Amino acid sequence: MAGLAALGLPAGIEHVYHGPVGRNHLRPPGAVRERDFLATCIRCGRCAEVCPYKSIRILGLGAGLHVGTPLIDAEDIPCYLCMKCVDVCPTGALKPVPAEQAGMGLAHIIEETCYAYNGTALCRACYDICPLKDRAIQLIRLKPVIVETACVGCGACVKACPVTPERAIYVDPPRP
Repeated sequence: MAGLAALGLPAGIEHVYHGPVGRNHLRPPGAVRERDFLATCIRCGRCAEVCPYKSIRILGLGAGLHVGTPLIDAEDIPCYLCMKCVDVCPTGALKPVPAEQAGMGLAHIIEETCYAYNGTALCRACYDICPLKDRAIQLIRLKPVIVETACVGCGACVKACPVTPERAIYVDPPRP
């Protein structure tokens, strides 16, 4: 394991992510701006170790400058906003914030493929699962609408979306 630590991967971390980084790939709640995050995160893996849901993975060797940093893949296991990761971050790369200000990203609905919008079915899966229901996502005329000022980008809506193979909702991380 010492070899992995030398390459930027914390020793003992079981949850290493080796896939491509893109849409629905988010930093844990309270993360500072990406450039500052990369400079501040010491890649210790404590956030992944403490996450009770196993939502946080550590980026593997193919991630370039991002190797060893935490990532949440919203399509696999979203963030449940327990905020335990923030409590163990030794450097301030994850800042203590209320769950309502987690700032992980912003959800977007693809109306063309969303069942509620295209008439395929009465679907409210994203609305029902949202931890900030009626604040971050609302139902207007039986259709989900994202409230940009309240969505924290936890990704629960992405995981709950029944549309396949590509979900009708996604989360973009904050802009750098």
